[in-house]
Amino acid sequence: MKATAGACALALSIVLHAPSALAKTPVATGTGGAVATISEQASQSALGILNAGGNAIDAAVAAAATLGVTDPFSCGIGGGGFMVIYLARDKRVITIDHRETAPASFTPAAFLENGKPVDFDTAVASGASVGVPGTVRGWHEALERYGTMRFRQVLAPAIKVADKGYTVTEIFSHLTAQNERKFQLYAPTSALYLRKGKALQPGALIRNPGMARAYREIASGGVEAFYEGPIARAIVDAVNKPPLAPGKSARAGRMTMADLANYEARIRQPLRTTYRGYEIFGMPLPSSGGATVAQALNILEGFDLKGMPRARAEHLYLEASRLAFADRNAYLADPEYIDAPVAGILSKEYAAQRRSLIGAQAARKVSAGDPYSYQNDQSVPLRPPAVKMQRENAHTTHLTVSDKDGNVVSYTFTIESWGGSGIVVPGYGFLLNNELTDFDFSGPHPNVPEAGKRPRSSMAPTIALKDGKPAFTIGSPGGSTIITTVLQTIFNYIDLGMPMDQALDAPRLSECNCEATSIEPGFAGSEQARALEKFGHRWDAAVEEIGAANALVFNPDGTVTAVSEGKRHGVGSALVQRRGH
Repeated sequence: MKATAGACALALSIVLHAPSALAKTPVATGTGGAVATISEQASQSALGILNAGGNAIDAAVAAAATLGVTDPFSCGIGGGGFMVIYLARDKRVITIDHRETAPASFTPAAFLENGKPVDFDTAVASGASVGVPGTVRGWHEALERYGTMRFRQVLAPAIKVADKGYTVTEIFSHLTAQNERKFQLYAPTSALYLRKGKALQPGALIRNPGMARAYREIASGGVEAFYEGPIARAIVDAVNKPPLAPGKSARAGRMTMADLANYEARIRQPLRTTYRGYEIFGMPLPSSGGATVAQALNILEGFDLKGMPRARAEHLYLEASRLAFADRNAYLADPEYIDAPVAGILSKEYAAQRRSLIGAQAARKVSAGDPYSYQNDQSVPLRPPAVKMQRENAHTTHLTVSDKDGNVVSYTFTIESWGGSGIVVPGYGFLLNNELTDFDFSGPHPNVPEAGKRPRSSMAPTIALKDGKPAFTIGSPGGSTIITTVLQTIFNYIDLGMPMDQALDAPRLSECNCEATSIEPGFAGSEQARALEKFGHRWDAAVEEIGAANALVFNPDGTVTAVSEGKRHGVGSALVQRRGH
């Protein structure tokens, strides 16, 4: 018998009508499966799959596919991502790395002209910035290895949304307006998202028959339809000869059909640390998120944070983040190209050494440490010079899903910048990533461009266990601030004792080893800010809110609480299969 989402679900969702608007955080508690995303339609897609008998992996792919339609400027099949999965039957955590890769033609000089780095924004809006997309291969691996359904079933909800259309919200219109210049470069992008060269107004209906076509071809032809068929040819043509509007110009890329056909996702063991009775599992390299969050937690673990004033605890959080970022920026990159000192970075002994550097006042910028001394193998000679942190755009999405059997997915995926490269693939309606701008444009550095290499990421989908069982999940978009959002939410939840909705709502402070800490609008001048200024902290006010996190909390009574953002990016939606207390 077919179950209806309306009969079975508690759905609490809100629309963020402007980037700075405030609204109630969506929270839902109950039994059965649970889902939290930034989109009501995506959450409903996941819930429908759960109600139809699918598991958390099936539902996560369904939600992700729908987000590719409704949140196309953040994610989609033209990009890549990282998925962390808890498998209840096996009582273990695994990860799927489907980060984009550089084409075989890529060299360390890819973003240099006359020996100097090209303009960042020019590089973004070009075919040269497009990495080989990994999302569809990642979904395929997830479904084949750990799911119960096939593409035909999990893509059906997204196809329906793409065919019927969705209504432009104020935030969607705002984001389109921010990207008008980039979108005006490309004829298919302008045709889909602009009217007479301007952003669609709130209330307009967008249909995307091209994306519906792409999903139908994948549903019928499987993963090969994307990587070897007409979609692959359309991607290669769009990268190598961008579909420019009349009178426009952009750098071309050099991608081949072989680049797509040879793309592989990686099943990797998660990074693991312990923190105050929890096991924290995150992504390994090439995402720096798992290692940096874990190192900062290891540093913080040596302090009795609950026994001190909040301002001092937050000072220590910021300084731990600063130290972890110094090592992250110096050492971490694709593990298939460099031998990064991850074991040393995750060492509790190394954390103690780094902890000893924290003083009573903010340190400004700090140097990377020497984790090699804490490696099992100390023969690695690399000691990269200090470099300025490469700019990262803050535009990604995160979702999290659980099912009645206890499987859990924490999934972050992206096309990098808002709107990625700006190139919509002609005939197929999806935007291509600009992920290759996540490389450091010049070296020497572990994260310089190379053929086939995956650029370093900050994505940090996280699953925490306690007593061997899921305790909570957390993840967020936000470029390098992903790491600090995840870290601060864990700190708020475990150390400051906040309920998860309050942990997400709290003002975000992002310290990435910079001269000043990034803060959200409205924080400067607050009592909390003044208290931290006594510790020497200085502020760099962001123009928009930081992150858009989603979380699940697994309660002692067997219920699960889904929590989404209510006041930051997009639409927050938290749903459970059966309403609880």
